[in-house]
Amino acid sequence: MTIVRFAPSPTGHLHVGNARMALVNWLHAKSKGGTFILRLDDTDATRSTTEFADSIEADLRWLGLQWDAIERQSERMDNYRKAFDALLEMGRVYPCYETPEELEYKRKRQLSRGKPPIYDRGALDLGDDERAAFDSEGRPPHWRFKLDHTSIDWTDLVRGDVHFDGVNLSDPVLVRGDGTYLYMLPSAVDDIDMGITDVIRGEDHVANTAVQMQIFAALGAAAPTFAHTPLLTGMDGKGLSKRLGSLTVSSMREDGIEAMAMNSYLAHVGTSDDVDVRPDLGELASDFDISHTGRGTPKFDAERLHALNAQTLHAMDFNTVSARIADLGAEFADDAFWQAVRPNLERLSDVMVWHDVCFGSVDPVIEIADFIAAATEVLPPEPWDEGTWKTWTGDVKEATGAKGKELFKPLRLAITGLDHGPELKALLPIIGRERILKRLNG
Repeated sequence: MTIVRFAPSPTGHLHVGNARMALVNWLHAKSKGGTFILRLDDTDATRSTTEFADSIEADLRWLGLQWDAIERQSERMDNYRKAFDALLEMGRVYPCYETPEELEYKRKRQLSRGKPPIYDRGALDLGDDERAAFDSEGRPPHWRFKLDHTSIDWTDLVRGDVHFDGVNLSDPVLVRGDGTYLYMLPSAVDDIDMGITDVIRGEDHVANTAVQMQIFAALGAAAPTFAHTPLLTGMDGKGLSKRLGSLTVSSMREDGIEAMAMNSYLAHVGTSDDVDVRPDLGELASDFDISHTGRGTPKFDAERLHALNAQTLHAMDFNTVSARIADLGAEFADDAFWQAVRPNLERLSDVMVWHDVCFGSVDPVIEIADFIAAATEVLPPEPWDEGTWKTWTGDVKEATGAKGKELFKPLRLAITGLDHGPELKALLPIIGRERILKRLNG
């Protein structure tokens, strides 16, 4: 069975780039009848908060990305300690005592000589007395994983064949001087313990994967299949993390974006597939294929998303939205009203504009009083249907000689107070003769 995980750190709100990664993992799992695990990487106790964790869960639920299981790294510290002890016993981790300033000095020296800033394994040359001296002065070590200087290869579901040479990689720090874990070891241990078969994450993790391939092997586990996708950026090519205020999932929701508009967009952006609206996640999953992901940098286009949002609303039936528009205050809305106004909606909240036009008070705009007076004279009696508009405008045309824009625009302005909107043949029976007569009379 395919088992994937989405592993955000609860140190901030979910932005659209994170949401895309969650969605891609969910679709990949569900397209194969597999399992989707939400794993909160909350080992950073100083930055991780319950508020952010709750926010992430709420955003995923809104998108419809229900998880099959939830895990929290903060509850698995014993597992990481056991794995660390195993690596220590086999000689694959070693203590290092350099300060951040000393490491930065080494890095700058290497760069100045035209060499890559790879850790020089100076800590391995320390004698017992030197290590004891550091310990006695209260300088705690950080611990690095000792990489084998061998070839590291895997076939990536997006990037194809990937190759690293261990000699060109720095031994990564697994444990800080204060005893807390960095990303590398807990992530690998969790993937092993949870039986993760497919790891789908951003291409910024490619070098991490090379390191983790050796950690998997050292812990006696087979590595999962990997897929590294290009990161979503803004239209200017810059990362999304700088724009979190406007591009969080919660801000999009507050701006009136529909969940399936967001899902439809994020599932297809950066792929060879057409970016179009799907009615539900099941249909999105049915033809999802991670191999369709391109190598180019996908750009988040807010205008395209808003266009998809409008399409999503235009395809919704009244039963789907009735409770939501009632909550907005559209107490008189029914199926006929919804069918009439939905082609003009960009956000669901726009429905209130047309609810007021149909059932409330508007400020009629009467530009030519004589024309409106003539139109009032020939206003048909009720009952009305969608043919009433054609009948009435035909009579107005005969009475005034107006046609085209000169005929239709003044009537729309007088009836709705706006120069745009739903077809009046649909609105006229909903508004009713009494309201229209009152508006024509100013």
